[in-house]
Amino acid sequence: MAVYTEISDEALRAYLSDYSLGELVAFRGIAEGVENSNYALKTTTGDYILTLYEKRVDPAELPWFLGLMRHLAAHGLSCPQPVAARDGEALRELCGRPAAICTFLPGVWPRRVRQGHCGPLGAALAELHAAGTGFTAERPNSLGPQSWAPLLDRCRAGGDAVQPGLIAELDGQLEGILRAWPRDLPRGQIHADLFPDNVFFLDDAGGAPRVSGLIDFYFACTDFLAYDLAICLNAWCFEPDFSFNITKARAMIHAYQSLRPLTEAELAALPVLCRGAAMRFLLTRLFDWTHTPAGAMVTRKDPLEYLKRLRFHAAAQDIHAYGL
Repeated sequence: MAVYTEISDEALRAYLSDYSLGELVAFRGIAEGVENSNYALKTTTGDYILTLYEKRVDPAELPWFLGLMRHLAAHGLSCPQPVAARDGEALRELCGRPAAICTFLPGVWPRRVRQGHCGPLGAALAELHAAGTGFTAERPNSLGPQSWAPLLDRCRAGGDAVQPGLIAELDGQLEGILRAWPRDLPRGQIHADLFPDNVFFLDDAGGAPRVSGLIDFYFACTDFLAYDLAICLNAWCFEPDFSFNITKARAMIHAYQSLRPLTEAELAALPVLCRGAAMRFLLTRLFDWTHTPAGAMVTRKDPLEYLKRLRFHAAAQDIHAYGL
């Protein structure tokens, strides 16, 4: 469920009166996503997405997110573009929440990832990193390595109820990750949450999938570019039985490198970056699993899915495990 704030017809029409978007035709809540309230909005000028930012998003950071999206779109990336009202501002308030309207992107996200998705995804990620060059404002990664030990501490009380011995295993894994974490890799603006439901595809004339847009930039930050690739390897290249699909990984990495070759240091760091990415999502899922009250309108995700990924990366000796 991703509609936490309901909007009345009257409130929406009053909100739209500040825009040059024509007359309201229809709007409906979008059930996918977990962070914000999203509505599909149709007016006489076209289709849009209206987002109300809920309490987990810091309103002070919204201008950075919207500015990044505007910059990326201006530099050729297919991503939502914030729509400014008549006063030139894209960020406004609706129903007591910060709110913005963005352009609509066609396409569907893959419910089942195929190898044919992974090459286009790798190329799109490299395009995102290239398009982000020149956006000089930085946003630290609030869910980066410095956050993992405090987050694990907050999960200690309930962690072993999820699986006996889980906290001890995570303590050991985290110690190894932080000890090996790289200090000086190429940095830039990264998406940091490019899961399949944040990537839209359409089929080309021959029926092959092509990326039609990237969405949901509200975890974006300034960090190692290769860490973004590691997040994608975790999100796209494991099968439903949690076996690692090296063919998918090879397609993704090769397509990425065709546009932005990885440095020797990035290649050497890839296994620990993948371990760190698995740890990050395991810990945020574990926190939600152990802290979300019964009956809350948030669908909890199983943290143990990422424990299995973490174990694979911990056993990886080098980049050959990823098809290189």
